[in-house]
Amino acid sequence: MSKLAQDIILRPVITENSMDGIADRKYTFEVAKDANKIEIAKAVEKLFDVKVAKVNTINNKGKLRRYGRFEGYTPARKKAIVTLTEDSKTIEFFDGMM
Repeated sequence: MSKLAQDIILRPVITENSMDGIADRKYTFEVAKDANKIEIAKAVEKLFDVKVAKVNTINNKGKLRRYGRFEGYTPARKKAIVTLTEDSKTIEFFDGMM
């Protein structure tokens, strides 16, 4: 069963570090934990109509947090840093952030 592009790309990551990468045509997204680099590249190309050159992925474990005497872990997540080709257009969503 193939996954939809909307199920693979969950949300953009908006941080100072990820915004600095936009100048180098690098965009950061939170993605499904079971998605691989090929699926992520195809999903970004389909959703935003761009050409992907490279995908780097990072698995972030949840951090231990305490609330009074109770403790637990924040949710684990997977991030993907997507690099676009030189002749590709930019992703319009991030243009308004800068």
